[in-house]
Amino acid sequence: MIIMIDRPTETRKASSGGEASKAGSFEELCRLLPELQVPDGYRAEIIRGSIVVSPWSQGYYAPIIWAICEHLQPFAPEGHKAASTPYLFTFPASERAYGPDIYVADGSAFRTRSRYIPGDALSLVAELTSIATRANDMSDKAEVYGKSGVPVYLLLDMQNETTTVFWTPSPRGYVSHLTVPFGEKVHVPAPFDCDLDTASFLTSGEEDET
Repeated sequence: MIIMIDRPTETRKASSGGEASKAGSFEELCRLLPELQVPDGYRAEIIRGSIVVSPWSQGYYAPIIWAICEHLQPFAPEGHKAASTPYLFTFPASERAYGPDIYVADGSAFRTRSRYIPGDALSLVAELTSIATRANDMSDKAEVYGKSGVPVYLLLDMQNETTTVFWTPSPRGYVSHLTVPFGEKVHVPAPFDCDLDTASFLTSGEEDET
């Protein structure tokens, strides 16, 4: 099944592009997704047995994304790169494929012709919520990243202007988390072990999901 998230709090089936079988396997969805004609300004992910198409981040998110990547790179594990280039990271055990806003991952995992990168290459992911994607960022992704062993998950709640850092992944999800308001520093745990200043995150534009 294909789900289009194209308006705040509205979820519906896509009106074009076809549908996968509701009972389709993760492997079938992975084969189907590259064939989709995703509208400009949207991205496609595999979540809860469906292909979910949602808007990309708004323009004013870009300076925040760039600042986080630049800050994290010097503290990243050897061979890992901080980036925001669109890639899908797969978590087969959870039947998910996510395209995070920011990731730090082992550069060697990208020596492939596949558009899918194994999720175990990740040392950190970060998501900046929008009204359309907030529920998945805060629940589904937090659970899957934690259960899959991603060491650190940064969740920037752009609507409530808070940063939550999750760490200590386990089979039950993340064991530890801390939330601070934008404007305060937040510690990014191992393997980074650095402080992230969120003061610049307060500069935001008008929320526009139209």
